[in-house]
Amino acid sequence: MTRHELTRFPLIKALLKNRWPQLAVYAALLAGFIFAIFAGFVGSPVGNHNFSIVFVWIAWWAMLILAAVPFFGRGWCAVCPIPLPGEWLQRGAILELAPTGKGVSLGRRWPNPLRNIWMQNISFTLVALFSSVILTMPLITAVVLSAMFFLAIGSSMVFERRAFCRYLCPVGGFIGLYSQIAPLELRVKTTRACASCKEKPCYHGSEAGYGCPWQVFPGGLQKNSYCGLCMECLRTCPVDNIAVNLRPFSSDLATPTKRLDEAFKAFIMVGAALIYAGVLLGPWGALKDAAYRIGSGVWFAYVGVFLSVLFVLMPSLYALAVKAGMLLAKTSSAVRPAFAAMSAALVPLGLMFWVAFSLGFVFTNATYILAALSDPLGWGWNLFGTANIPWQPLFTGLLAPLQTLVLIAGMLWSAETAQKVASAAGVRPLPVIIYCLLATLVMLGLLL
Repeated sequence: MTRHELTRFPLIKALLKNRWPQLAVYAALLAGFIFAIFAGFVGSPVGNHNFSIVFVWIAWWAMLILAAVPFFGRGWCAVCPIPLPGEWLQRGAILELAPTGKGVSLGRRWPNPLRNIWMQNISFTLVALFSSVILTMPLITAVVLSAMFFLAIGSSMVFERRAFCRYLCPVGGFIGLYSQIAPLELRVKTTRACASCKEKPCYHGSEAGYGCPWQVFPGGLQKNSYCGLCMECLRTCPVDNIAVNLRPFSSDLATPTKRLDEAFKAFIMVGAALIYAGVLLGPWGALKDAAYRIGSGVWFAYVGVFLSVLFVLMPSLYALAVKAGMLLAKTSSAVRPAFAAMSAALVPLGLMFWVAFSLGFVFTNATYILAALSDPLGWGWNLFGTANIPWQPLFTGLLAPLQTLVLIAGMLWSAETAQKVASAAGVRPLPVIIYCLLATLVMLGLLL
């Protein structure tokens, strides 16, 4: 597998090791995040006239799904403003190179039974259940963003390092799953150097920088899912053994997971994309009404269907497909490990589902961005002369063909992944490929 080290170029390496460029981006994004919360609380209640809706769920979402995650993996986590205040309080400094001992955190270890991503799965599912109001009501968006912000601070005050990012953040779980596809990675150059290093400053920290905020030892890093690309290990490694590489897409999927929490994340993402497409872009008024009427009988029915699709229907049908593949391969081993391993086939499929959905959502609403830029609070301002630009969907003639191409690419990508993983899992890939094809046809029907 061909890899090209980016950090062999002195300028790139110097920029990544220098804290000031990262801090400048942090500061800008933190200011924007706080303003989004402010706008949600005091601005117009009309979503398409409020900065919190337009810039969080249209501009930022488009950047995340269409560029950041597919090409940079955990790149957003490297500059995310949400954990910053808690981390600064935890460290007792903003730019100190090494721990000062002045932090206010209790520094407790995250509980062993929760050292997985089930909490992230739950938190994303909760956000998804309320997405119809979160994506349209500025006040609800402000409440959700505030909750994430203060939960991150509280986690830093009680637990060591970035417990919120690693175990709780709903966006982090989404990015972690699809970062396996990205062509950007951070890895060690040679594991021998790590084995002979006694101090392990990349993990514990040193005078050159902090220990890994994500509690990852770079010497054992095999995939992108839990590396936040913060570059602390690049700054602290005493033998220059950390590299940032370009690599082929979906390289991490060659080593599929053995964990059910990671496998179920794939089902949650595929299922949520299908349901989002139906609720937010589909023509069914009754479905939209059920999703919006929180607390009503029809909403609880919607919740029941939503959870059943994500946690029962889709995994059960997939388990049957995997079992059929095992029967075709005449394999008598347990279904569970094969089920977890073959979930890798859903990763490219799910990402392309989200890309196709986001193209429709973003192209339909993109013209609100310029208007909200001039009038971010919906108070009648016209700061840049763009407040009165009329709403108009973009690329209407290209949208359907583009979405179709994206979904076909995702289907073929998943089929290729299934074929690569199937041999080691003891499974014939055909039933899994058929499952992915049927899911793609359903998504295509929902979008078109």
